[in-house]
Amino acid sequence: MRSDRIKKGLERAPHRSLLRALGLTDEELRRPLVGVVNSFNEIVPGHMHLRQITEAVKAGVRMAGGVPLEFGVIGVCDGIAMNHEGMRYSLVSREVIADSIEIMARAHAFDALVLVSSCDKITPGMLMAALRLNIPALLVSGGPMLTGRFRGREVNLISVFEGVGRVRKGEMSEEELAELEACACPTCGSCAGMFTANSMNCLSEALGLALPGNGTAPAVTAERLRLAKRTGMKVVELLRRRITPRKIATEAAFRNAIAVDMALGCSTNTVLHVPAIAREAGIDLPLTIFDEISRRTPVLASLIPAGPHSVPDLHEAGGIPAVLRELTRVGVVDTGVLTGTGRRLSEVLESAAIRDPEVIRPVERAYREEGGIAILWGTLAPEGAVVKTSAVVPEMMRHEGPARVFDSEEEAYRAILGGKIRPGDVVVIRYEGPRGGPGMREMLSPTSALIGMGLGSSVALITDGRFSGGTQGACIGHVSPEAAEGGPIALVREGDRIRIDIPARRLDLLIPEEELEERRRRWRPRKKRVSGVLARYARLVSSGARGAVLED
Repeated sequence: MRSDRIKKGLERAPHRSLLRALGLTDEELRRPLVGVVNSFNEIVPGHMHLRQITEAVKAGVRMAGGVPLEFGVIGVCDGIAMNHEGMRYSLVSREVIADSIEIMARAHAFDALVLVSSCDKITPGMLMAALRLNIPALLVSGGPMLTGRFRGREVNLISVFEGVGRVRKGEMSEEELAELEACACPTCGSCAGMFTANSMNCLSEALGLALPGNGTAPAVTAERLRLAKRTGMKVVELLRRRITPRKIATEAAFRNAIAVDMALGCSTNTVLHVPAIAREAGIDLPLTIFDEISRRTPVLASLIPAGPHSVPDLHEAGGIPAVLRELTRVGVVDTGVLTGTGRRLSEVLESAAIRDPEVIRPVERAYREEGGIAILWGTLAPEGAVVKTSAVVPEMMRHEGPARVFDSEEEAYRAILGGKIRPGDVVVIRYEGPRGGPGMREMLSPTSALIGMGLGSSVALITDGRFSGGTQGACIGHVSPEAAEGGPIALVREGDRIRIDIPARRLDLLIPEEELEERRRRWRPRKKRVSGVLARYARLVSSGARGAVLED
């Protein structure tokens, strides 16, 4: 065992003395030490209940003969950080989380890890650490929140974001919005739609680094506690069988996860996080792989924000195992991969079934023939851009219009709420990329404002930043190269024509090449005055097309 390096031998008497100070007995010192990484805090609704989940994990570890030792990591709530300086720190936190877990696990020679996560950047940060360390590890999330009820209809956090635009348009009163905000998020857990948190927790299950049910079992159920106990027990079994994350998360497993991503219309943030996780295992996942799998994968579910169903609905309908089993019918899932259950995926799927064919449709009745995310290229995005096609209305799949150019999210948000954006416009928000932001902020407030103002079916939004999983509409993000690196998005001028052709995978700035070259010669980099972690991040971060990882 790795922990023997701090437990065995004459020279380790001081180490044992410190371990005994924890109250560990001789018997416990002979057992494997399992680090339980708890991202609990009292500011994130998806994490406020993780003490209870962590205690269940620790009970499972003890039942299987291990010794659980808990330590914590930070966690940012993207919803609370949205639309102000705080969002610059969200993506940055992914790297901090991965690094802090590496530090704790190496410094204390843990034999295995259970990663207790829930929201946004915390899950990918934890999975990055698991593959970097490559010691037996499993993730268990806190589970999705239930939807709220507002005047007879189901609502969620995005309903509130969009409500701001509706108030500005005069379709909702401030009193009604106050009533909505009080009931939209009724329980603990990650917000109820297929937003980034639930997307990544579902994909961790599809990848095999979390047990079945991890992505969809609701936060407030006893099933979630039983899952946590099973996860604690299972990681000890994986340790004994020497099954490590890189034996599970192979390239075939990543392709399975991307197929599920496409079938569910997950958050576009997955196109940042999945390559970053794979990189830790030495696997390269370029944007072309996402588009290749998307073209072969039908959309089987219509989940919030693109459709009416919540993640708890997906769970009742059969969850991720049912989606995986249905996808085997179109040949996009490799069932020979090993999973965190210790069994091959083919065995795991034997008992899987669709229990509600309206929530998880069979391939014959798929919502779309191609996947829920597409990668676009063109003169405006030579290295690629990302759009959530499952959330784009048919009339916006092809669009051409004049550019309305803004050099920050705040400028664009004020213009939208101020009624300055007209049907047909293409809103361009730049200098919000990984390096230029810095931090590649999410743009949920502007996109929700467009929907709330009734412009979702007539206005497109393009940015070198990124979008929340709650975004809907013709919103194209991750435009690369970003403006801060002199990408074409930095050269767009007010009124330039931009053409979007999602079926053809094109995003083009319609100006002559010689004009573009002249603008490029005149362009000068913009410097933002930042300090601390943001300054270090801006110096080291790579393109959004490569997962916004830190360069070695």
